[in-house]
Amino acid sequence: MQKTSARLLSLLSLLQARRDWPGALLADRLDVSPRTVRRDVDRLRELGYPIVAVKGPDGGYRLDAGTQLPPLLFDDDQAVALAVALQIATTTGAGIEEAAARALNTVRQVMPARLRRRVETLQVTAVERPAARPHPQVDSGVLMTLGDAVHAREVLRFDYTRTSPAGTGDGDSAEAPPRRVQPHHLVTWGGRWYLVAWDLDRDDWRTFRVDRISPRTPMGPRFTPRELPGGNVAAFVTSRFQGSDGSDGWPCLGEVILDLPAAVVLRHTREGIVEELGPDRCRLVLGSWSWPGLAAALGRFDADIEVVGPTELKDAFAHLARRYANAATDGLTQEAQ
Repeated sequence: MQKTSARLLSLLSLLQARRDWPGALLADRLDVSPRTVRRDVDRLRELGYPIVAVKGPDGGYRLDAGTQLPPLLFDDDQAVALAVALQIATTTGAGIEEAAARALNTVRQVMPARLRRRVETLQVTAVERPAARPHPQVDSGVLMTLGDAVHAREVLRFDYTRTSPAGTGDGDSAEAPPRRVQPHHLVTWGGRWYLVAWDLDRDDWRTFRVDRISPRTPMGPRFTPRELPGGNVAAFVTSRFQGSDGSDGWPCLGEVILDLPAAVVLRHTREGIVEELGPDRCRLVLGSWSWPGLAAALGRFDADIEVVGPTELKDAFAHLARRYANAATDGLTQEAQ
């Protein structure tokens, strides 16, 4: 059994993790009797933590909110998680770098020496992947406004300044009327923040870059949340950026056999499925946003390729072969001149 001080810390950690805890469940998680839980709750109350009893058939406890709440306590795992999260805040694009650094210093000051030493030994350098354009910073006030609308399930109006490629139908000019959406989720993808929402005027799901949103007030009426295509926000956003309608994966999926060891192919593909067929031969299933794009991606392996299917992938290889042949011929012609 844990010592009393360690058990109190574990109990406090559990009470912070969810709103209500049945007494029997707390006793089971701490591996103690319900009577010991009651005594430990009384000890925490004496230390100033506002723990209230929850009535009901099972009974239970809740860590109540209050302005006199003593400094929060963290177990070892929570301390490490907090330190890592605050140190990599520079890659979130949320414009909170300075605030995160101050928060980390504050947390260090109130931690016991043992935990403070452990956190200080974990120095993390957050390095973003090089990009053609720097990721835009998002106003933290805009994030809070959007977060409030998502939480309250209130219709959101905002100006959206964006010029998208011709023919996509998603671009708005500065003079366009405000968008009216039902906000469902705030997500991050590739260093950018996006709002996933049901567009009331277009009667369809849309993803909006948060750095191009200028919220308008007041908020609209409340709405009943809709079910995302696929039922999962991560799968939906991944599918949208892969070029599908949000219900499936890549719109173009092909299968080939490469004259390369499976271990070599695995080092150069993140989302493909690789099956070893021999010491120097493997099967690869890979997706892309277009058939020529998929054929070009497969060409980077610099090995003989056997297309298993579908026919669209074979046609894409033939199309690229003609294009590359023309490019090579033009190059030779220019050199001769």
